[in-house]
Amino acid sequence: MIMIDLQVDEWTQQEYLTNKRELEAQGVIVVLVDTILNPIEGTPTITYNPPLLREYPRGSVFVFYCDSGKSSHERLREFRTKFPDNICISLRGGRGYWRKNLRV
Repeated sequence: MIMIDLQVDEWTQQEYLTNKRELEAQGVIVVLVDTILNPIEGTPTITYNPPLLREYPRGSVFVFYCDSGKSSHERLREFRTKFPDNICISLRGGRGYWRKNLRV
């Protein structure tokens, strides 16, 4: 079992892909959350919808993204207040830095 620091504020795309694989192998749900109504091509995302997100099991990891990563990072306190039973992280660089061909 690999230890992943879930207390951080941001993950890069590579960290997201690596950590998602490792956490899901341990039974933890990891969700990429679109806060700008602009899904990332080639990877599963869900649109930010608090009632829907509250249906995920306790301990699920929500990785929020915007265009640059700045707004989602600034809103982490809000997200963590809304979803206290889940882990909330921002995607560093947001959608703008996503490389659709990057694989781990």
